[in-house]
Amino acid sequence: MAAPTSTYRVQFTPSFTFADAAGVADYLARLGIGALYASPMLDAREGSTHGYDVVDPTRARPELGGDAGRAALQDELKSHGLGLVVDIVPNHMVVPNPWWDDVLEHGQASRYARYFDIDWSSGKVLLPVLAEDAEDEVHEHYLKANWRRGNTELNYRRFFDITELAAIRVEDPEVFEATHREVLSWGVTGLRIDHPDGLADPGGYFRRLREHFDGWLVVEKILGPDEALPQSWPVDGTTGYDALREVCGVFIALTDSFSGDFHEVEHASRQQVADSILVAEVRRIARLVQGVEFEDACRAVAEVMVNFPVYRSYLPEGRRYWETAVRLSRSPAVQALDEQVRADPHGELATRIQQTSGMVVAKGTEDTAFYRYTNFVALNEVGGSPDRFGMSVDEFHQRAARRESAEPAAMTALSTHDTKRSEDVRARLAVLAEIPDEYLSFETAMTGRFGLSEPTLNRLAWQSVVGAWPLTEERLGQYLEKASREAKIRTSWVDRDAEFDAEVAAWPAKALKSPEVAAFAERIKVPGWSNSLGQKLVQLTAPGVPDVYQGTELWDFSLVDPDNRRPVDYEVRRQLLDRIESGWLPEVDDSGAAKLLVVQKALHVRKRGLRGYRPLQAEGAAAEHVLAFERSGVITVATRLPVGLERKGWQGTVLPLPAGTWTDALTGRPATEDLASLLGTYPVALLVRGDL
Repeated sequence: MAAPTSTYRVQFTPSFTFADAAGVADYLARLGIGALYASPMLDAREGSTHGYDVVDPTRARPELGGDAGRAALQDELKSHGLGLVVDIVPNHMVVPNPWWDDVLEHGQASRYARYFDIDWSSGKVLLPVLAEDAEDEVHEHYLKANWRRGNTELNYRRFFDITELAAIRVEDPEVFEATHREVLSWGVTGLRIDHPDGLADPGGYFRRLREHFDGWLVVEKILGPDEALPQSWPVDGTTGYDALREVCGVFIALTDSFSGDFHEVEHASRQQVADSILVAEVRRIARLVQGVEFEDACRAVAEVMVNFPVYRSYLPEGRRYWETAVRLSRSPAVQALDEQVRADPHGELATRIQQTSGMVVAKGTEDTAFYRYTNFVALNEVGGSPDRFGMSVDEFHQRAARRESAEPAAMTALSTHDTKRSEDVRARLAVLAEIPDEYLSFETAMTGRFGLSEPTLNRLAWQSVVGAWPLTEERLGQYLEKASREAKIRTSWVDRDAEFDAEVAAWPAKALKSPEVAAFAERIKVPGWSNSLGQKLVQLTAPGVPDVYQGTELWDFSLVDPDNRRPVDYEVRRQLLDRIESGWLPEVDDSGAAKLLVVQKALHVRKRGLRGYRPLQAEGAAAEHVLAFERSGVITVATRLPVGLERKGWQGTVLPLPAGTWTDALTGRPATEDLASLLGTYPVALLVRGDL
């Protein structure tokens, strides 16, 4: 089954059901989308707004419309020529659930005892102790941090540190069949596999899945900047965080004005995670190390995972990453750990330490260090690398050509349900790299008037305000509460500092009323729009299968979840699309209609089929401000570094075009090599050979 030409991600919630998704199928078809890309559709905990807390994998979620609603959605999508890509969760289930209840009642005699990853050496399931003083609003976070009460004999594997999500043993054929039978019966276009790094044997899982599914298969594997997917995995590619880093990076100016030691912050954050919220996992692994003192084994296990250069290895594949982690570790027991892992790379010790290293890296880096190292937060993204500032045009071309050659059907993304901030926020923040002195002067002045007392949160707060402007006190307050507690510096979800929490809660009212903030946000708005249009057009036409996250066909200035799961107003989008289809060329303004134009035109052009990758070079004084490439007789042209361009202008800079006549699909006008003319209406152009 062929990959879709593009996807559109929707987040199912009790207020956006299968029927609601069916109701926008016609709009998505008009937009040019190839397939609806759905958040998990299997039965989840009541009221769930994301669906990753699966409670019953044997049926479509009744709260969203059940199997009848699911079938009706697929029929409606098919009637409009759209496929369906479904997100599935093979690693874990929410507890309690019927299978788990049976295990608690019958212990190892339960038919489901083998379904969950439980250490039965104690003869029973050890559950976390809930702190007696836990407030209702932080109940879940106390469960996540049961270590605070010294309850480190927790003996079942979790999804990261979330005690209510128990890992399942999908490597067992019976468990695989029980958890996949239903979704595989739906006949979907594609599957998105959540969190493969938590599986005991990801490669084996994908090979088994391929035996039952021949559609498009992408995996939520977070790659390091120079890491590739294991060659043995029979998948089409990742869900696109690697492409996100590249596309966004090429629109960021290279500067050292925001430099700092990210790795020092990252290492300390990972160490804290290994020593606290994941200590139960560390101790479980340490018990498997033979011939050394238990506490020495704990230190060695934690240190190796903290030092992993990527999320995990898949021994014997990825051996160099394991060797790097060992080489950087100094604990006396590391040599014994290394020898035992190498002696049996498929054994329980090797398996569990590889499963858990990704948890340490993700919680330590994404969910801690990214909230602590806040020098320039446009780089603090899943799969991102804050120590790599920006990306040259040449490097972008090299990476795009490599994707076309190696994984042409990999997904590409700019915004997802997990991104720390939306694509348009990052595009606006990219402007700061062009005016670092101006921004830092603004931040210093505003901090002097009413800055937050914790410096790293203060920097994050000011960038968040100007990046997501305009936003309400409620949205900003919720974000800063989450950011301050994830950083775990002055406060956290479990060790609260009431005085600091009150300071953070009071800050939005002061910051958002300042005229200086509004003025600075206005200063970076227009060049931010240019970056937004540029990176969107590039993502939609570059190698890979582009995803459009719900609502981002217009400007979307969302922060991390739950902010990025707010309802989407499809009626507004329909009305604007009506006008665009009638020939309207909107201004680049606050409405975001210009972005909708770019998305709609690019997606329809893409349906013609784009292959190959040929970099094109501009010539002239402003050549560095152009990113251009050709694929199958379609040329993408995007403006980069718009502030610098505004200062000097195009100055006769041209983009020599391949032979033939070219038309700009965005404006319908004949193309010219003169960039001042070609980009006179929009900061981007999409050229097709011949007439439209």
